[in-house]
Amino acid sequence: MNPEVSDHSRPLRLFHLSDVHFGLEDPAAIAWAEQAIAREKPDAVAITGDLTMRARHHEFDAACAWIKGLKAPVTVEIGNHDIPYFNLYQRFFDPYRRFRAIERQVEAQLDLPGLAIVPLRTTTRAQWQRFPWSNGWVTDAALRETLAAIDALPQGTRVLVAAHHPLLERRARDNKLLTINGSRTMEILAGRKVMAVLSGHIHDAFDITEQTPSGPLRMIGAGTLSRRIRSTPPSFNEITITGEEIHVVARNLEHVPTAAMQIDEVPENALPPRQPGEPVAPVGAVPPVDPPVH
Repeated sequence: MNPEVSDHSRPLRLFHLSDVHFGLEDPAAIAWAEQAIAREKPDAVAITGDLTMRARHHEFDAACAWIKGLKAPVTVEIGNHDIPYFNLYQRFFDPYRRFRAIERQVEAQLDLPGLAIVPLRTTTRAQWQRFPWSNGWVTDAALRETLAAIDALPQGTRVLVAAHHPLLERRARDNKLLTINGSRTMEILAGRKVMAVLSGHIHDAFDITEQTPSGPLRMIGAGTLSRRIRSTPPSFNEITITGEEIHVVARNLEHVPTAAMQIDEVPENALPPRQPGEPVAPVGAVPPVDPPVH
């Protein structure tokens, strides 16, 4: 039997988590997600950034201890909240030092039967184009590294790319810059026949297909497991891959249907309140402010 066909015939189940924000984590939500992973044993867990709220040592200690206790293969992307806010020397010269307790899982490629989850870094230490530096930038070096990993895979391997920021480069209603170099990145990934890009940053789930000059590219966003909710309760994505098909369920503590959990376009960021005209999921209202960070 052809092993490639056998690999593709077995459904794979992934849990896609994001924006846990230790420091403003939701204890009930993270316990629920941890228990689901232990009980259901997904093939892998992809965490697409923002483990912490302010990249403080105690936040990283709690985040790393939680991740090390998860009973599944895990890959962790770096979010904009995970780069030091207050220690500028460390931000510029050793920004990922506080990840060392889980360094083997940070931006780790996960190789599953017939499928690879490949990381794409979208965070930067600084951005000369704008301030603040919370939104995404796919640098040429980051893109080259991701493409090299994809091109090294055995022929026929299905690919998911994991990043923190959604790759939309411009906001549709006013052309405001979102993720620098996002359009080119989407076009290239579509040309590589990437199945989907997994991301976070927005705190509401989404499942959107963008058209590029090289074909369609699916973008799947996870919600948050923190108290920084937007228009939906805390959630994570359960992703089932069968052959070339992807099925997404936005699982949440309030048992809201997936269609009511997902927004239909990508807003600028996760800051409240959303601006008039920005997307809100059918399930709820946007809180006016974040909980206070101590």
